[in-house]
This record gives sequence, C-alpha cells and structure tokens, in this order.
Amino acid sequence: MRNTALKEEIVSLLRQIEPQSDFDLMMKDRNFQSLLEIFRHVDAFSLTLKEDLSEQFSNRALNALRQLRSVYALTAGRLFSLVQQLAEEITPEQHTLWQQVTQKVLAHKERKIKVARLLAQYSDPEYVSNLLLRLETEDAHGIYPTSPYRTSAGTVNSNADSSHIEAVMTTSTMTEIQITEGVLEKEHPVLRNMYQPFGRCVCVIDANVHQHYGDQVISYFKNSQIELKMLVYRAMEVDKSIHMVERLLADFKRLGVSRQEPVLIIGGGVITDIGGLACALYHRNTPYVMLATSIVSGIDAGPSPRTCCDGFGFKNLFGAYHAPILTLTDRTFFKTLRTGWIRHGVAEIIKMAVVKDAKLFRLLEETGIELVTSKFGADTSDLALRDTGNQVLYRAMRSYVEAEYSNLYETHQCRPHAYGHTWSPGYEIPSGMLHGHAISCGMGFGAQLSYLQGWISREDRDRILQVISDFELSLWHPILENADLLYQAQIKITEKRGGNLAAPLPKGRIGECGYLNELSLEELETTLVSYKILCETYPRMGLGVETHCREVGLEDPSTVGHTSDLERQLIEA
Repeated sequence: MRNTALKEEIVSLLRQIEPQSDFDLMMKDRNFQSLLEIFRHVDAFSLTLKEDLSEQFSNRALNALRQLRSVYALTAGRLFSLVQQLAEEITPEQHTLWQQVTQKVLAHKERKIKVARLLAQYSDPEYVSNLLLRLETEDAHGIYPTSPYRTSAGTVNSNADSSHIEAVMTTSTMTEIQITEGVLEKEHPVLRNMYQPFGRCVCVIDANVHQHYGDQVISYFKNSQIELKMLVYRAMEVDKSIHMVERLLADFKRLGVSRQEPVLIIGGGVITDIGGLACALYHRNTPYVMLATSIVSGIDAGPSPRTCCDGFGFKNLFGAYHAPILTLTDRTFFKTLRTGWIRHGVAEIIKMAVVKDAKLFRLLEETGIELVTSKFGADTSDLALRDTGNQVLYRAMRSYVEAEYSNLYETHQCRPHAYGHTWSPGYEIPSGMLHGHAISCGMGFGAQLSYLQGWISREDRDRILQVISDFELSLWHPILENADLLYQAQIKITEKRGGNLAAPLPKGRIGECGYLNELSLEELETTLVSYKILCETYPRMGLGVETHCREVGLEDPSTVGHTSDLERQLIEA
C-alpha cells in the first residue's frame, strides 16, 4: 500500500468495524484483522517516510502507529488503548464508542492476554500459526519485540571464507514530549492511558517532591484503579552516585519490573539522571516516563537521552544513552519550588537562547527576573506573563530537542546544547555550586572567549552577560581563579569528546553557534584575567544570588558525598 493512501484506508476500516468488548466477535471480524495487518506494515519509525506520514497524521496518531507496529505482541488492553488513541485523532466521531469499549476491555479478565493468542483462540488458529511462523524471519519486530519503542536493523558483509566480517547497525527510538498542566488531576488522561493496560505503575519519586505531591500521586492512581508501587529516594547532587543507581536496580529486581513496563520517574534533574541510568542498565533497556517537576528536568535533563551519575568527583562520569518514551513538563509543579531552584534552572534556557534561538533570547531580555519570581507564570494571575512563561518553555524545549535528538548517541561533538558545559564539570562539585550557576559562569566565560576570537561583537557579548546577570545567575565565582583546575577539566572534557575540545560558543550573532577546538593554558589564563575584570563591572561584582547548593537547602557536594567500593579501590591504588 502507498503511504499516501494509508490514512484513508485506516479510516475506512475503523468506520466499518463495530467495536465489541467481546473478544471473540472482534477477533473474528475480517475488517479488524485487516486493520491489524495494516498496523504491522506501517513503518512510522522511518525517517524517509516522516514527511509523508506527518502530512497525514497528528503527532499523537503517529505515536500510536509506532507502537501498533508490534500489534500481535501487544496485550488486548494495550491494543484497544492505542486504537482508541488513533481513532480519537482520525475518526473523532467514534471517540465515545471506542472509549467505552476500551474501558470494558481494560476491566476484562483477558486484558493482559496478547493479541496473537486471542486471534488463535477466537479466529482461525491455522492462519495465525502460519502468520506467526512467517513473521519470525520476515518481521521479528512485529511479533517478538523487546520494546515497542525501538527498532533496529543491520547489514553484515564478509569476505569469501568469512574470516573477516563487518557489520553496520542502526537503531530507531521513539520518544514523545508534552508540555502540559495538571497531570495529577483526576481528569487528566495521560498517565491513566499509559498505565491502565499494564495494571500497575512502578514509580520512582524524589523525596522532596513526594513531600509535596505524594498524596496526589497516590490519589490519582487509586482513582484510576491502577496499582501503585512507589519508590521514594532522596535526590540531591551528593546522592547522584553509582551507589544510588545500584539501589534502584535492586528495587526494580525486587518488584519484578518487566522489559516492556515503563517506569514512572517524578522529580528534578538528579532523579532524572540516575533513574534513567538505572532503566538503561536494567534488562539493558527498560522504558521510562519522565514527569518533570523542575526547570532543569522540564526542558533539559528530562527529555535528554543522556542518563548519568557522578563519579570520582567529576560530573556525569558514568552514563548511558537512554531517552524516555514520554516526557511530561508540568508548570504547576513549579509553584512549590524555591526561588533559587527556579533561578538556576533558567541557565539551561539561556544556554539554548544564546546558541540556537535569537527570538527566545529576546523574550528573556524583555521579561527578565519576573519569569523567576512568577515561577514561569505558574504563580501569578497575570495572563500575559503566564503566556510568556509558556512561550519560553515551548521554545527552549524545541531548541533543545532539535539539538539533542539529531545526535542521539553523541556520535559527533557539534553539540550547541553543551554551551557552558565545557569547563564547568571540573569546578561545579568542588565549588559546591548549583548546576545552573556553574554553567552560567561557563557561558559568560565562553562569551568573552568568543569576543576575543572575533566571533561575536562587543554588543552581543555584553547582551549575553547582561541577561545572565539580570537573572541573578553567576558570571564569576572565586574558584575560576584556579586556572589549573579549569585546564584539567578541559583535558578531561577533551578526552570525553573523542579527542576534541569542540567548545560550543556563540558565533556570528546571538542564536548561532561555532566550536573552539584549541585553547592553550596560557590563553585560558589570559582570558580568565580579562573576564574577571569584565565581571567586576556588573552588579554584585558578577557574583550570583543563592549560588551554592547549601544556600537553597541542599547538601554541599564539595564536602559530602557517597563513594562506591570501586571508587575507593581505585583511589587507594
């Protein structure tokens, strides 16, 4: 079937099917069987078909089609939930009918039985047996997928006697991002639709978030009649260790988390990083849903495929590439955040504005500190400010995702979203700084470097530094006087980046990016001297407000931390 006729064919079949909660009637319906086969043949992961499919289907419909590709391996509950989602988008007149049928299916005792088995039981067993046998070699993803959120392919070549073999492998990963509000309100369907087919939800939640919202989480899943297994973890920067990841893995094993069961992670940047890493390690690929409750997790760490933990006193030394299948950024959670946590999260937005989105940068200039004091409009009745807060979040997320997902496995280092993150991993932990303040120092220093390279004008450099200062973020910190510390960080980041410094800096104008690949110790020292003098002309001599973890109620990572047995052994050696 040509993809241009795909939507028309699916719509036609959906309208011919009379949804039934009795499995025998549905499985015997020839139109329903034809629909299942169409689902299996839709390659919604294909980048070459992306434009064609995007013209026919909404993002939500495409999300359903990607999962329906493994239709015979889905449980009945998951199948009907996804068909309902698809029908709501392309045959809205059937919305209520499919919704009613899906709710009956989810309450049925056979909701956890796989579609292939139901077909064999209620339809033609010989046809089903032959189909499944054929799919084992023709389309393994269609019948025995490890996860409906990933596909892979590869080619193998060898010489005549196969003494030398080469292989090229590719992987396609599905993820979805929603910026929404009121996720934990009883009427909000997104988490209910995700977890009802599984019958339960394993939830990893930040202890601080649990204190404020734990009862709402429990109430939401209770109202949705979904069993909830809640794992509460303290998640400060000092807890971001391999030891914490080990604890999570032990809990996943104790609860018997399956390889197709998405773990729900609720919290900020730290729980995002360590929870995602634990999911990457468990079964080598366990899906997870990220419900972001902070700015950092909402537009940066949450949707990021880079999961990690700290090690040997260095930021994010251990990690894996493992994107969430769904990221939910809910501004209503910002109401209970301390001002210092909001402020340091803004640094990640400034980062994207400087090197990727000039319009976003102008929005930040025009709005200023009100974004922080109003908590991105979540804590104000000013409709204009609320709208601006949303626009900032939307543009920041879009810029970040465009940069991150086009280079999912970090196979090259032209990564604009690493602006401010070149030297900061070396001084963030020993200084005890919040992450946002550490990278804002790196961004300011990077703007000065770019100016001295002749890459940006003095005016653009000053605009960048002014925005950082206006949001009360740090331009300077005394630890930056230790040029040797920064140079050692530069050496380590060069090793991490495949032998290239590839420091992203604004180049040409605000909203555009270039990469500095060489910087000697002497040049680093000279630039730091000029940068310090420049910072002294700004309010507070360039110092930030509530710069350190201890100033916002967090433990100081420079003095407190967990050391794993492996780290202790290597340090002693």
